[in-house]
Amino acid sequence: MAGLFEEIEINGMRLRNRLVRSATWEGMCDGEGLPTDKLCHCYAALAQGQVGLIITGYAYVSREGRQLPGQMGIDTDCGEGAYKRLTGAVHEAGGVVVIQLVHAGGQSTTAEAGRVPLAPSSLEAEQFPEIPEELTLSEIERIIKAFGKAARRAVRLGFDGVQLHGAHGYLINQFLSPHTNRRKDRYGGDISSRACFCLEVYEEVRRVVGKDYPVMIKLTGSDNMENGFTLEDALYVAHRLSDMGIDAIEVSSGTRASGEKNPAREHIDSPYKEGYNVALAGRIKAVTACPVGAVGGIRSYEVAESALQRGLIDFAAMSRPLIWEPDLALRWQRGDMAPARCVSCNACFVPGLEEGGVYCVVKKRWEGGI
Repeated sequence: MAGLFEEIEINGMRLRNRLVRSATWEGMCDGEGLPTDKLCHCYAALAQGQVGLIITGYAYVSREGRQLPGQMGIDTDCGEGAYKRLTGAVHEAGGVVVIQLVHAGGQSTTAEAGRVPLAPSSLEAEQFPEIPEELTLSEIERIIKAFGKAARRAVRLGFDGVQLHGAHGYLINQFLSPHTNRRKDRYGGDISSRACFCLEVYEEVRRVVGKDYPVMIKLTGSDNMENGFTLEDALYVAHRLSDMGIDAIEVSSGTRASGEKNPAREHIDSPYKEGYNVALAGRIKAVTACPVGAVGGIRSYEVAESALQRGLIDFAAMSRPLIWEPDLALRWQRGDMAPARCVSCNACFVPGLEEGGVYCVVKKRWEGGI
């Protein structure tokens, strides 16, 4: 089996190793969703730190699909210079960068979306800040087209690929999950119908970018909640996507309403708590023909390497550890194999809301900064 620091190719996109920076909201874009110099420096540091692949923070494909301030947006043709500075900074440092495309659906708010949020069904759900409006068929079609237009922009702006966000309770996941999808038309019902939106988004993006451009998906392996999207559902969707030509699947799980089994679990302080989505990824890998990776609580080289050697994953994705240590891959390559310093407290996201960008507050405290 390949090791963590062996190359991998995803539809012609060659990665120098199998350590992936999973998509992370940084709060470092301006009011129009355009990358700032601060974000460019952040990504350049990750590339210099020898991360194999950088996946951007989630970028909304339509303005009403925005969730948080400082979120990236790729919903218009504006800001070409800002985006090319970002992709150029990564490429100049020898890195590879993929943009993650999202619509937050019912997990947005009126304040951020500029209107009442839209979702597959109008219902009260713990993961929804307010009751959304149900999407009409024409609105569904418009959003599918918006994903395609965003992917076309990604090609022009120099991104090496795109990743669809099909996890964490956002719109694609909302359609997939019976917890948030109560529709009676062809987009609701059993998993074959609930998967239609996801598959049609993929088809539209593939149509626009062509067969030789990498298209990936972050797919939930389970909602980790009662009456939610299940592993059996995920196996169906992953198999369908694989047959349709998806280039890679990154497996996560949970939503903001999943309690302790949410996407960013806390207190990952021992190896047995690490890699909490690796087993799900292994099940999905068994029914697909594309590279499959896992994100969620990977903190040590040994855990990542073991998952690779057991054939459960093809790449290991990390998020919070790389906020403290953007050069973690380089440290490991140089022989310092100590686990990531991240203590999984989630405090890094607070300055994203309050100070215009995430950073590790624990690191800053230890260095005497606060």
